[in-house]
Amino acid sequence: MRYHMLSAHIYSHISIVPDFRSSGGMYETLRPELLTATEEQKNEMRTNPTVVFGRPLFLQNPLPCLELKRQFILGTMENKWKATIAHRFIELLHKKTGKFSRLYTQNIDGLEGQCKDLPSVKVVPVHGTMNRVRCELCLSPMSFRDFCRKVQANIRDITGQDPDAPTVSTPILCLYCGQSTVKPDIILFNAPLPKEYFTLLVQDVPSIDLLFVIGTSLQVYPACEIVRLVPHSTLRVIINNEPVGQHLGVAYGEEALRDYHAEGICEDVILNLIDELGWISDLNAYIDHLPQQSSTMVKERLSRIINM
Repeated sequence: MRYHMLSAHIYSHISIVPDFRSSGGMYETLRPELLTATEEQKNEMRTNPTVVFGRPLFLQNPLPCLELKRQFILGTMENKWKATIAHRFIELLHKKTGKFSRLYTQNIDGLEGQCKDLPSVKVVPVHGTMNRVRCELCLSPMSFRDFCRKVQANIRDITGQDPDAPTVSTPILCLYCGQSTVKPDIILFNAPLPKEYFTLLVQDVPSIDLLFVIGTSLQVYPACEIVRLVPHSTLRVIINNEPVGQHLGVAYGEEALRDYHAEGICEDVILNLIDELGWISDLNAYIDHLPQQSSTMVKERLSRIINM
């Protein structure tokens, strides 16, 4: 059996990474007046907040994107956020079965990189990742650490929390082409997805026996179509608080011949799954490397098993 993963917000209720689309997220709370931009650009953002992460604006003026991402970039450098139980489940699935095919993740946080037993070739960051840096124009890479130092020195903190941040933002130049188009290797709006996504999908899909769909609304294309592209014999496990993907053919209730809805918060559901698989003791090795809430959940579960 070959296992396959499609994930978006696999940390679910654990608020560890800045959110974009949800209520109270970055798009809803965006304040263009705080950003280094022309009045015309600010009005565009007010009309359509996604413009701030669009390729056309970034090529004209990269500063709003970098100002909004400053905390996220520096938090990634400082390992402010930790891989969750869900990430560790994927790592264990590969480590213990050898049958794990691929993780296609819509997250850009790069947290799966903390899972040292999960080879990077097993992960496809569909929308890019924060922990790599390259020039948007010439595609030349830059050291992530060097980039972060430049962000600290060049990009002002619009939240006002960093007293050492500059008061005025200045561009970060590419070392190769000299343009101010260096950024985390995330996919901007109106930019193409990574070629590896299309290449590996064609390679992976025909042999998938079991697809886990974790914490995604299945609304963002083209990644959401993976649930439709897998063979008709593929079993699909939807781990989510609510039913999703009906428009892609996912069935619930009496019609669910090949689909199973593991309803609930991702961390809770996956911890139960790990327990059922008899892998709960393996989480001991990750306790100090989990988010606090996840670590507490694992400790309570292990304690309950010991006292049985």
